[in-house]
Amino acid sequence: MQPQIILLKEGTDTSQGVPQIVSNINACQAIADAVRTTLGPRGMDKLIIDDKGKATISNDGATILKTLDIVHPAAKTLVDIAKSQDAEVGDGTTSVTLLAGEFLKEAKPFIEEAVHPQIIIKAFRKAATEAVKKIREISVRINKSDPKEMRQLLEKCAATSLSSKLVAHQKDFFTKMVVDAVMLLDELLPLNMIGVKKVTGGGLEDSVLIAGVAFKKTFSYAGFEMQPKKYTKPKIALLNIELELKAERDNAEVRVDSVEEYQSIVDAEWKILYDKLDILHKSGAKVILSKLPIGDVATQYFADRDMFCAGRVVEEDLKRTMKACGGSIQTTVQNLSPDVLGTCDIFEEIQIGGERYNLFTGCPQARTCTIILRGGAEQFIEETERSLHDAIMIVRRTMKNDAVVAGGGAIEMELSKHLRNLSRSIAGKEQLLMGAMAKALEVIPRQLCENAGFDATNILNKLRQRHAQGGIWYGVDVLNEDIADNFENCVWEPAVVKINAITAAAEASCLILSVDETVKNPKAQQDGPPGGGMGRGRGRPM
Repeated sequence: MQPQIILLKEGTDTSQGVPQIVSNINACQAIADAVRTTLGPRGMDKLIIDDKGKATISNDGATILKTLDIVHPAAKTLVDIAKSQDAEVGDGTTSVTLLAGEFLKEAKPFIEEAVHPQIIIKAFRKAATEAVKKIREISVRINKSDPKEMRQLLEKCAATSLSSKLVAHQKDFFTKMVVDAVMLLDELLPLNMIGVKKVTGGGLEDSVLIAGVAFKKTFSYAGFEMQPKKYTKPKIALLNIELELKAERDNAEVRVDSVEEYQSIVDAEWKILYDKLDILHKSGAKVILSKLPIGDVATQYFADRDMFCAGRVVEEDLKRTMKACGGSIQTTVQNLSPDVLGTCDIFEEIQIGGERYNLFTGCPQARTCTIILRGGAEQFIEETERSLHDAIMIVRRTMKNDAVVAGGGAIEMELSKHLRNLSRSIAGKEQLLMGAMAKALEVIPRQLCENAGFDATNILNKLRQRHAQGGIWYGVDVLNEDIADNFENCVWEPAVVKINAITAAAEASCLILSVDETVKNPKAQQDGPPGGGMGRGRGRPM
């Protein structure tokens, strides 16, 4: 009898072949089930409590999957595609996870009947390419030259994105806010130029969009209350220097023979500080912002001269102020020429809820804005911020790519019909596999019905009939428990969301189907080094 050849370390976990693929598919379906009920305007929310006890309430697929601590290696692929969809397009994270899960579910019977995974992968890739081609073909382009029409398009896309979130009831209010916010940015549409500040208290409708910069009042010293809190057309100095008494003895050795000499050193320290303050005062700046602390002496000095100062301003806020008000951040007070000072129409400090905020409005180069969110509970405001992030990303995408398709399961049904018809023209096993992918695409409208509590079979039959008659934009009408032309109902989504979702889902399913063996090395033992670790050497006890 041949001795068994031991190739891997003892305790190594290996599994291969068909059972391995099936087990991976089951893991991915469990992930898809976790976010399944959050899809669409009638989707439910998930409450996730992490290991530190922090509760997150969310409806966003990517947020839920990020917060879940998933250990299964194949299932992590679905988390990655949800993250990539979030980063690339911002919305459609639940859809992409569901599609990938459904593609795998449809492939499972074929795998169990010993169809080679490579044949399935080839068919899926082909089907995905055809689906993307079809989206590009039927997507509707909007006339960009007409600003009114463009604005309507952006608002409709933002409204579609927000309708499945917690803030769906206030979506009219927020769509305008989101579109205004993105319209204020420059051509590159940088996300970090939209600041979002959260203040608990008040209602959601109390949220405001400020065309300029707003940040929370920073830590301040005595004398701060004497400073004026409102200026019109002030000059603004942005600094990265400390305006505090620096005790020079900390970093130098000074030998003194008499009290006078010591006094002169102390005076020098004061003189250095006062010279800096003097230069700032003479430069004509009325508002002084610094990233580093501004001490009590400086605060008092500025208060006496009717100037406003704020130290320890967060770097991001300082940069946004620079973008809005012009000027540049200085690391020295020497030669403060007018061109390095910013300006705005009105600077004021106002009370928002329990916080005081510094507002810079009417900025000349304003290419930045701040959204101040209000609301009851902290989790609620955080979820609102995530919802707005999705809507902002969608509006940015739509501004760059002007093609839109109808949402609400309409585009998925049309692609399903297209792939089903196409599969009949192909001989061989691919015909069945393409048909399987066509069936998998119906998961989106089916889930929309189920989440709203409708009879999914009934509505899907109606949709198949209508699409066969050529009604390409017919989808689920969640409000009336029926089907409707979602293009006329203004349920619009950027085509790029769907293209990205189908490509990513197909890629992920192909990746999972192509893995047929997992080798998991045993974990190192956690007991620390052998020999107890704590002895004093030579085996003597402590």
